[in-house]
Amino acid sequence: MSFDGRLLGGVSLLAAVVEAGSFAKAAERMGMSPSGVSRSMARLEARVGIRLLDRNTRSLRLTAEGRHFYDEVMPHLEGIEIAAGRASKAAHRVEGRLRVNVDPFFSALVMAPHLPAFCQDHPDLQIEVFTREAIGDLVSDGMDVAVRFGPQPDSSLVARRLLETRILTVAAPSYLKRRGTPAKPAELAMHDCLQFRDPQTGHPFGWEFHRGRTIQPVVTRGPLLLTDVSTMIASCVAGAGVAQLMSLGIQPLLDSGTLVELFPDWPDEMFPLYAIYPSRRHPAAKVRAFLDFCVRITGDAVSEGGLRSAGAFQKGRGR
Repeated sequence: MSFDGRLLGGVSLLAAVVEAGSFAKAAERMGMSPSGVSRSMARLEARVGIRLLDRNTRSLRLTAEGRHFYDEVMPHLEGIEIAAGRASKAAHRVEGRLRVNVDPFFSALVMAPHLPAFCQDHPDLQIEVFTREAIGDLVSDGMDVAVRFGPQPDSSLVARRLLETRILTVAAPSYLKRRGTPAKPAELAMHDCLQFRDPQTGHPFGWEFHRGRTIQPVVTRGPLLLTDVSTMIASCVAGAGVAQLMSLGIQPLLDSGTLVELFPDWPDEMFPLYAIYPSRRHPAAKVRAFLDFCVRITGDAVSEGGLRSAGAFQKGRGR
């Protein structure tokens, strides 16, 4: 016998009839007419192939076969009710396991210092943090949320913009002393430029310079192709070449003179940060709590400078 929703509905109605003791009372409880209940019971009996109820104008009782059937299915109905209750609780209580796929740079620089407080706020939540270069497949990987830099491709996933950060072109004083300081972006063609691989395409990001509505692309080359922002920053500080870096996290290096911004007159290239999750319909409380957490900590990061909040976002090229 194949399963369908009408069978489950019929079994649920049978339980209501037995508990109420009559078709009329069951009909009132279920928002149906007594004749509708009677027809549904007749369809259920035809479906299972046995008579479930003996009834007359004054009384109703389960047949022996009906009692056996009822005793077998009731634990399953109760299990469904318990599961539905637990699922409903998940919509309101922050608990259970939360799996998040987070950009390594964001994880170390912005998120990690705030995680202890988040854990204290939600003691019934177990958090699994996966730091990966690529987002992968959130659904098949069993991830609840991802946090990623850069424009996101069109998909069924929901992408919530958290902030955008400026793209700065920088170099270490040691490199500039050795190779000279470029006066304009086009001169970078003669310099060692550190390349960063786009995790979505596998190719190096192209270099562009933005000033108002003017966008100037520049073809650059260099000996290093990197996939990790922290390594790129360290290589640039060591004098390996010119780099384009997000202003998020490097302001202390600029303030101390460890890195030098080369083209402050090209200030308008911005790079977004997104929280990504499978669906906006009925997200679990744990997902909503983590999204609120990301909004809060990125709001704090905005105050450090070189950033815009999601509300002040203006579309820019992705990095």
